[in-house]
Amino acid sequence: MGDSKIDHIVMTPKCKTATSTTLIIERQALNPPSEKINEQDVHIAGGDHKGIVINKHALSDTNGVSRPAHLCLEFRVFLVSAQTKKHTQESRVLRFWFINSLPDAEQPSVAQEFFRELVSPQEFPRDYVGFIKKIMKLMQQKYPSIKKLEVELKQLQEPITLPTRPLSTDETIMGQTIDLSLEKVLEIIESAYPNPITVMDIAKQYNWEPNAVTAIMTELQKKGVVKAMEHGAFTRVAHQDTQIQVVKQMPTMASAKQPTIAIITAQYCEKLAVDSMIENKETFVRYTTVGTASPHDTIDGVPKVICRFGESNVYTLGNMGAHRIVCTKLPTIGHTREAMTAAGNTTTRLLGTFQKVDFVFLVGVGGGVPHYTDYNKHVRLGDVVVSHPAPTNNKYVYIYCEGAKVNENNEYHFETKEYCPSNLGLQDIAVNLNKQSIDNNSIPPWKNYLKEGYENLENLQSEHDFKQPSIDSDKLYMTIGERDVIEVAHPIEPNDTPNKRVIGCPKIHLAPIASGRKISRDDQVRQKFSTRFGCLAFDGEMDAVVESVLGNCRDSFTVVRGIADYKDGSRGKEWQPYASLAAASVVKSIICAMDPPTNV
Repeated sequence: MGDSKIDHIVMTPKCKTATSTTLIIERQALNPPSEKINEQDVHIAGGDHKGIVINKHALSDTNGVSRPAHLCLEFRVFLVSAQTKKHTQESRVLRFWFINSLPDAEQPSVAQEFFRELVSPQEFPRDYVGFIKKIMKLMQQKYPSIKKLEVELKQLQEPITLPTRPLSTDETIMGQTIDLSLEKVLEIIESAYPNPITVMDIAKQYNWEPNAVTAIMTELQKKGVVKAMEHGAFTRVAHQDTQIQVVKQMPTMASAKQPTIAIITAQYCEKLAVDSMIENKETFVRYTTVGTASPHDTIDGVPKVICRFGESNVYTLGNMGAHRIVCTKLPTIGHTREAMTAAGNTTTRLLGTFQKVDFVFLVGVGGGVPHYTDYNKHVRLGDVVVSHPAPTNNKYVYIYCEGAKVNENNEYHFETKEYCPSNLGLQDIAVNLNKQSIDNNSIPPWKNYLKEGYENLENLQSEHDFKQPSIDSDKLYMTIGERDVIEVAHPIEPNDTPNKRVIGCPKIHLAPIASGRKISRDDQVRQKFSTRFGCLAFDGEMDAVVESVLGNCRDSFTVVRGIADYKDGSRGKEWQPYASLAAASVVKSIICAMDPPTNV
């Protein structure tokens, strides 16, 4: 008789209160249904749903599974009442038990894939029945290793504010209108730095009225954060202006003062963060002007030459530990591929100017790739990802996705460019530093450097707040179609994990870093790409810079990203300064652990 038992997915109510419902959905081997079954107690599905059993009353039998759940995952949905149109928030908790033959190490991956499929935007269930039915069908058809699921649905009493999706820096491409504000104009000026930028350039970016931009520019000048240049251009006033020298070309340096390490940043707050780690700083700015002649604009028949600023450069030189450093900021006006190509040219100029540079760091903010069920693989805001080959593939530390196509089987094909230094020495140092701090349960060096850097920046009285934002602001949202989102809880810290998070001390992850706006904007595609290539962070398309580093025969480089959001680093304005500082502190730790230079 035992051989005649068939696997069924059985749903049983566990308990119900005024605000919550708990259900158990489990895999059971049952005898074929008999005609004597009381349909008031049990519903046995047929047709397409054959193998599904619904118990209508709570039962005491737990199929022998009484031990604590292997994994737990919580997310919140925002519900709208069809009658009252009022919003309520509901917590949904999934507790997983797996079959004995599934290794512990594979359990988080199975749970994560199950969850992703459950909340897939293409067919996210909008009601309770659809939600429970989808869980049962997934268990039945695709996830035989899940033995039992407990589903708890609980309405939350707290008043809720619907989450708003933060806008990225290139949101106008997606049809969004960006309001003119003092903060936004300053952001554009800082992004362009060290390139001066005109009112017309700023106004064109977002179709703003030039007169309104001029009024804001006047206000910024009064605040002392922006200064006027020649040719109607403006630039950021750097806080250490007394140490800045404007030069037509870099002065000749004694061999001992030549930098051997270059640090490349792209945002103004990233440059400030790195500079806070450098001792004995001196900064040089080289402005270039270009003239354009228009045949339609003449004086006495002679074409009038319109002068404007071309590509400018800023170089901060100084010391980190035993090493001479040069730090630069890429001038970016807009986030087009042309702008990033220009960034590659700036990198080539940097490495041509400082020819003793052997090591290159790309430092700044990025977007983390969350893991909804595995605490140790989960990347949170304020963490730092150091580019490192994936455990299963040594071919790349940085990967750029040019495009993604879906075939008829709904499988993705990604067009990629992959980059890896021939010398992984910097990555090895990062691995050792991280291992030492975990094994010895000691305070890692980057915690102290972070504190020192923050104190240095506080003395500057910068407009950027480098203090770590409240942990409560680290919200994890997942898109479920159109503009709808669910909030997902961060994985719970296991009691036995050696790598616990400490407030004020960034956690380091070692994995490939990716870029490509076609994938970083779409939650589902981004997750599929990350799973396939092992990436734990995305940044703002720095492939042209990486290409330039390799093209200039620099064999040792790494990309270090402090996590500011869960996209590509461009959206999390609140976390960007702290994330920049966290990345800079890890870079200083790596540099101070390097052997002293021998080629000076």
